[in-house]
Amino acid sequence: MDRMNKELHENAKTCYRRAEQNAAHYFKKLHEQVKHKTYEPTITKDIQAWKHIHIHHPWLSLFSRTKGKSNSHGFKNYIQWLDHTGKLDNYLDRSISYIFMRDLGKSLRSSDTQARILHVVSNLKRQLTDSSHKKDEPFSMMSLYRKAQQEGIELTVIWVMNKLKMVSENIPEGMDATHAQRKIIKIIAGVLMTEIEEMDGNISPKERVRRLDHAIRLGYSYGLTYPFIDDLLDAKILSEQEEKQYTEWIRTALITGDVPGMDDWQGKNKELIRYIYRELKGAFDYIKSRQRQEKRQLFFEQAFVFYHSQEVDRVKDLSNGSYTNEELYIPVILKSSSSRLIVRSLINAAEDEEIDNRTFYYGIYNQLADDFADMFDDMEDGAVTPYTYYMKYHDTRLDLINPYELYWTVISNLIHRVYHSDKKSREVILDRAINGLKRFKERMGTKKYNQVMELFASGDPEFNRLIQKMVQKADDVDFFDKLLRDHIITNLKNDQMEKEDFLNTVDKVRTQINHVLYIPHNEKNPLMKDTIVDAANYSLEGDGKRLRPIMTWVMGVNEYGLDPSAMEPLLKSLEYMHTASLIFDDLPSQDNASIRRGRPTLHEVYNSAIAELTALFLTQRATLEQASLDQFDSSAVLSLIRYSAKRTEDMCKGQAMDLNSKGKQMTLEQLNTMCFYKTGIAFEAALIMPAILAHAEESEIEALKKYARHAGIAFQIKDDLLDVDGDLHLLGKPIGKDASNNNSTFVSILGTENAQKAMWEHYCIALEALQKLPRNIPFLKHLMDYIVHRER
Repeated sequence: MDRMNKELHENAKTCYRRAEQNAAHYFKKLHEQVKHKTYEPTITKDIQAWKHIHIHHPWLSLFSRTKGKSNSHGFKNYIQWLDHTGKLDNYLDRSISYIFMRDLGKSLRSSDTQARILHVVSNLKRQLTDSSHKKDEPFSMMSLYRKAQQEGIELTVIWVMNKLKMVSENIPEGMDATHAQRKIIKIIAGVLMTEIEEMDGNISPKERVRRLDHAIRLGYSYGLTYPFIDDLLDAKILSEQEEKQYTEWIRTALITGDVPGMDDWQGKNKELIRYIYRELKGAFDYIKSRQRQEKRQLFFEQAFVFYHSQEVDRVKDLSNGSYTNEELYIPVILKSSSSRLIVRSLINAAEDEEIDNRTFYYGIYNQLADDFADMFDDMEDGAVTPYTYYMKYHDTRLDLINPYELYWTVISNLIHRVYHSDKKSREVILDRAINGLKRFKERMGTKKYNQVMELFASGDPEFNRLIQKMVQKADDVDFFDKLLRDHIITNLKNDQMEKEDFLNTVDKVRTQINHVLYIPHNEKNPLMKDTIVDAANYSLEGDGKRLRPIMTWVMGVNEYGLDPSAMEPLLKSLEYMHTASLIFDDLPSQDNASIRRGRPTLHEVYNSAIAELTALFLTQRATLEQASLDQFDSSAVLSLIRYSAKRTEDMCKGQAMDLNSKGKQMTLEQLNTMCFYKTGIAFEAALIMPAILAHAEESEIEALKKYARHAGIAFQIKDDLLDVDGDLHLLGKPIGKDASNNNSTFVSILGTENAQKAMWEHYCIALEALQKLPRNIPFLKHLMDYIVHRER
């Protein structure tokens, strides 16, 4: 075994040396061009030809730049402005062309590639300008699920959304959860796009679904390496000993093809590593299982080159002033090219030497652009990149290559030696280069930008003046992927803030509600033993979610501006009514439950008669509280009580349907109806009662009713799923109860997978109903997220 391991390690070293030699050969060519500044006349000529498309008359340019700032006001507004001004087609064309070059290694001279770009642009434009989805949030969970339905990959998307949620929740402090999610999503999109481009036009629908499913799972598996290897090691969260053990584990897995155990982990981050190990091992095993035998070795070689080149860079110390140009740039060439070369071997794509070569040569362009954009963050972190190293040592190390000059050398090399002076390739690459400088200047400010240019671009003032003129005056050089990136980051951050606000609101309001639910004893008649009151308080003291009164508080106080203290009786009434329904539900004559809210049910503590009386007592107490809403006009209160009484009738009918269905097979339609009467009605009441008090418009009430109906059904489906595979300790009640009672559930009728699909369908319909409201209510959106993701 030792001999075999030694051979495998030697093979890995040989593989890396071979890759290193190719990178060194490429770097040597670039170095020669930098030394002789051959890029300057070439790029100058290119820009002179290019600028005629992008430099307009002064008044037109001023107007265009002013209008172009619409991108700062939102994704949709900018797309609408581009469409209105007739610029959307060119904008999308250069954006998709760039992605085909960067991510797919395609040549824009190919007529097949141009046809594919045209097809993608046409579809994307149709989606972006579809007026029927004006209120839809692009790339939200709802829109992604709707797209998944069109492709027949709903379960795959459900799986990956759950995975991304878990990753976000397990990102340790000191790392960026938003960045982690975005990076994984980007990798998934890249793998998915590569797979789609590899598909034959005659592929069957069933095979297409299979390959899309694998591409998403492979993309997630590969994408995990960024937060859980690259970012984790960069964040310096692990101790020195932990880092050594962790990197050795990864290295061994890539060299041997087998994941070593981690039972002997030593260090304070054991729980974090246990989760990461489980996820990465699952990802590694999945990738390995999808590799064809003839591709597996290539994948592991490329993965090792990628990982080792990152490690070579990671251990560099900015205080070390003796790194050679080769030491600075060769790992950059290796990691930037191999990260994308891996994708083709990941999906078992057919060998294509031209694509591989273009991908190899293109990588450093992208990496130098990224390093330029991040140079100040990298300098603050003490990271060694070509830019940070040059910034620190350019005065004392005259031999150092200026990375900015190398960047333009790479651009010249790509345009004329890789893409053979193709006009469209030149157009897209120069668009991207000028856009990168414009974005950097906007982000850093003019003063800091000029300081950067003084350092990096002073070697040729004339060339720099030309570039700065383009940065100042050129229009139509922005890209969809950058807009989308900014949009996703903004959405993820906003989503996280809204989620935190949602959770804070839930905790705050739940605490307030818990403080007012207690029912005092009858002090007027000390001889009467208040058993019913004690029993009621016992039921109310359980670990309830209080979702319904929380929903009412949010709608009444936050959305309609009602007085919180005036709303208090309504909040109590809702929880009294809900608790009463649970007591009835748990009785031996009904579900015969022994545990509720983590404690013995009421009839187990007292007896069935007391439980029945307590439930009746709470329903009457709820009506009493509603009649105490004396700070609202009497007609609204009367309407509310009438509405409440009708809904209580309906809930009783729903429970009767449930009892009559015991041991019988129900249809899906019957189950949906029963579920609405049992669960959806309570959700509806929580939203409609404050709307009645606030005299909301009928159209708004109807939209809220639709939301509540589908939220309630989704809630019940999740309950049924949790009854199959939930956690007893988290749920606070036994699992498997429905099956033992032979109850019809969404799982028993549809099966687990179709029940999940049904839950997400109701999720989408509920959120679509919110779009008809005259106000944006993030709480209700996050309530739906909570419903489908909850564990109790």
